[in-house]
Amino acid sequence: MLLRQIEYFQSVVRNNNFTLAAEEHHISQSAISQQIKVLEDELGVKLLERKNRRFELTEAGKHFYKRSLVITADLEQLCRETVRIDKKDELELSVGFLVSYGGDEFTRAIAAFSEQYPAVTLNVMSGNHEDLYDALRFGKIDMALNDQRRAFSDEYENHILSESVCSVEMATHNPLSQLSAVEIADLRHLPCILVASSAQQEEERRYYRDIVGFKGEFLFAETVQEARVLAVSNRGVLPVEGRQSDSFFGATLRRVPLTRGGNPIRRTYCAFWKKDNANPYTERFAMLLREQFT
Repeated sequence: MLLRQIEYFQSVVRNNNFTLAAEEHHISQSAISQQIKVLEDELGVKLLERKNRRFELTEAGKHFYKRSLVITADLEQLCRETVRIDKKDELELSVGFLVSYGGDEFTRAIAAFSEQYPAVTLNVMSGNHEDLYDALRFGKIDMALNDQRRAFSDEYENHILSESVCSVEMATHNPLSQLSAVEIADLRHLPCILVASSAQQEEERRYYRDIVGFKGEFLFAETVQEARVLAVSNRGVLPVEGRQSDSFFGATLRRVPLTRGGNPIRRTYCAFWKKDNANPYTERFAMLLREQFT
């Protein structure tokens, strides 16, 4: 029994279609059908009950499919561990992302990287601007998705990824949530909710007050989930950026674009890493991240 035949079988079941499975593996439909038949003959059982152009899994097929997924996952993990032992744990990449960034480009890049380089251990951290800046400066991470608050430094690779419109998340029962955009001046009586460690609270307060323009009270949360709970309970508004429009709380939160004088407030997001970074996977991850933004 070949591992490839099991992979073909899994692909047929996952796609619920022989043609799509064949396209996924870049072979003909007749070839993948033949390999499934060889697998069934070797097992001595029917895995699929064919009905014209459709099929259904037999009871044996359902069992084989579920158990084969566990086995192939274990095998992939075994291969990763074997490579790491040979490389003496050198296959590792540490990346960070801005906690207030609400787009899904970073997570898509992680998924693409993990698929292309399954043997590489990927360490991920989140934080505010200063957290990520310090982590890069002191070598705790190899690359960061961060907003631009300083002039570009010659010590770093500074790749602009996107210019995004700032928004605020607020409770749907807040009347302001019905607006198509909200002026930052109209939020002066509402607290601004920020995610920041105790050490970074004053820096974040200063930035959002003096640069972005929030003039009301500031509330701080340790995590995004905690901050969203505050927003859902109408304790204030949570600044977020990025192109993702849905919030994790569905109908309980609404994301509204933020304006100043009728113009959208924008932020620039970049991939930063040190020019002397020796990790060969840093630029590969940065390339995948750029692809998600483009």
